[in-house]
Amino acid sequence: MYYKFSGFTQKLAGAWASEAYSPQGLKPVVSTEAPPIIFATPTKLTSDSTAYDYAGKNKVPELQKFFQKADGVPVYLKRGLPDQMLYRTTMALTVGGTIYCLIALYMASQPKNK
Repeated sequence: MYYKFSGFTQKLAGAWASEAYSPQGLKPVVSTEAPPIIFATPTKLTSDSTAYDYAGKNKVPELQKFFQKADGVPVYLKRGLPDQMLYRTTMALTVGGTIYCLIALYMASQPKNK
């Protein structure tokens, strides 16, 4: 006897062998075509070469030199005004949130006057 899980009753129920080996009516599908490339889409395909020609330029070496330059500026402030604004906004929100939490804890710790 074969069994399968019934989604309606949430219990095991008797079933035919074909139903037991493909649960909930799902049948295995065999695809004959290859799946498309998702993360690395080359701009042109060549049959004789395995290297791909990508549209963008590799900027990593330039960015490494820029961020590793010893000019006394922290790495999170290297790009100038946008980094300074983001850093200052983050610090202001952090300090403000800490003060708000401390005030809320103080108010919660005080008994209510009746």
